[in-house]
Amino acid sequence: MSDYPRLPNVLAAGVAAMTLVLSLATGCSRGSRGNASSDLEADGETEAARSDTGPPELPRVLIDTHLVPPTGRRITLNAGDDLQRALDDAQPGDVLLLAPGAEFVGSFTLPRKTGNGWITIRTALPDAELPPEGTRLTPSLAPRLAKLVSSSENPALSTAPGAHHYRLLGLEITVRSDVRTNGAIVALGGWRDQTSMDQVPHHLIVDRSFVHGHATLNTKRCIAINSAYTAIVDSYLADCHDKGFDSQAIAGWNGPGPFKVVNNYLEGAGENVMFGGGDPAIHGLVPSDIEIRRNHFFKPLSWKGVWTVKNILEFKNAQRVLVEGNVFENNWLDAQVGFALVLKSDNQSGGAPWSVTRNVTLRYNKLLNSPGGVDIMATGNNIREPANRILITDNLFDCRGTQLGGLGRLWQLVEDPFEIDIEHNTGFADTSALMLDTRQKSHVVVRNNIVTRGAYGIFGTSKGEGNPAIDYYLPGSVITQNVLIGKTTAVYPAGNVFVARASDVGFVDFDHGNYRLAKGSRFKGGGTDGRDLGADFDALEKATAGVVVPLGQLVTGKCPTSSVCPVTAAGNTK
Repeated sequence: MSDYPRLPNVLAAGVAAMTLVLSLATGCSRGSRGNASSDLEADGETEAARSDTGPPELPRVLIDTHLVPPTGRRITLNAGDDLQRALDDAQPGDVLLLAPGAEFVGSFTLPRKTGNGWITIRTALPDAELPPEGTRLTPSLAPRLAKLVSSSENPALSTAPGAHHYRLLGLEITVRSDVRTNGAIVALGGWRDQTSMDQVPHHLIVDRSFVHGHATLNTKRCIAINSAYTAIVDSYLADCHDKGFDSQAIAGWNGPGPFKVVNNYLEGAGENVMFGGGDPAIHGLVPSDIEIRRNHFFKPLSWKGVWTVKNILEFKNAQRVLVEGNVFENNWLDAQVGFALVLKSDNQSGGAPWSVTRNVTLRYNKLLNSPGGVDIMATGNNIREPANRILITDNLFDCRGTQLGGLGRLWQLVEDPFEIDIEHNTGFADTSALMLDTRQKSHVVVRNNIVTRGAYGIFGTSKGEGNPAIDYYLPGSVITQNVLIGKTTAVYPAGNVFVARASDVGFVDFDHGNYRLAKGSRFKGGGTDGRDLGADFDALEKATAGVVVPLGQLVTGKCPTSSVCPVTAAGNTK
């Protein structure tokens, strides 16, 4: 379900669009006085100082990833042919057709070309043998895919500075089985050596491809996206893991965006997806206009104790982000305390004080089997603006299960994030609904939710439960029309209701996971907006329909040759 306004489809725009990217990504958003990063350095103005009101701003730019019909040559490559020479010789509009099943071993670079036509690199399969656009490719098709295989710690595929207009379609991209360490399997853009916008690669699409490590590989990430106008769609990213270092399926920190991550399967140990985590080498850069929809984020439980695990989705430097219709599954206590989603402004290494997380919308998502829900915080290192303007609405959070360790907290606000709206969610956690800590947080709304109280409900360090914590840590907040499951003697603001048991809420079928309100529930239509309390499960189920494909069918090779597997709502095991 995507009911945000239709915005320009600008992926087909030329190199001149990079001027727009600069204004989008240097931390200047709606209402700011200037677009250049020097403005940020000179006056230090932030959105925090402007008291902007209303919901978080959604992505200004949506990337259109529909296949552009090729206009150039069709160049066939067989096993043993020189792929790098073919890439160097290719011209905009050309299609490189790689023989099905052929392996191309090495570290290949996408060169910068003159002109804006697309160069497509794809397996030479008939279109009918690939899943159609909008359908996720799965490993069942791997025997038929052409393979790009790194034989070292270097990427199998990377970009030259300023490379643009490349589509990778129907490829398997991986690392040879005898390689033990790898920095990134696919590297779109650079880090320390990418210091100006004209060096940023742009207009790049990974489409219906299988990008993966292997069972014994330490890789920092499957795909690094330090780029602009970049999309990863309908793809399968697996075995992205490392021991002793953060690893991700997708990570970006030195690219301006926009980014599109839609309809993928994403395995990552440290964080499945992360923006930030390294200081941008481009001054003032904030990854911007990020669309993350309809992905299955998954950590196999067999990784427990093997690979370093932290979170599922983390933003340390990102703005104008939409996270919608995803299923987040499996997280546990390991290198951190088990929160699945972490949002914070973090000047990671002390050289990027402009780093900020703001204007983030999380809606219609499911979080399953994690000991912690959402942790929103502001960290030190001389940041200028704490995390702010975050909307969390119509999500299901199932954070029960102490066997995974962790703190058992549904939501947590640490230090001084502000303009946080948590509304119309249904959530279950063992310890607390909302934990508050350290400093005051202004303009916080917690309204129309159905959650378990756990042991502590809404609790503040040194202040206890209920009004003492709310009055001290959340001045001017709105905390009302919430149903908390579990009795307490603490006093809460008017409008909040406590029930002893889940059966007192009036769920349709709590024991079998149907958390809609039954017709006889006293909380139907009880929201401040006239809606049922808790999440809108009709919209939630529509947004996440088809996101989960049973892994058992993939592993045993029982999918049809089209690679389109039947879809169920069942959770995956591996």
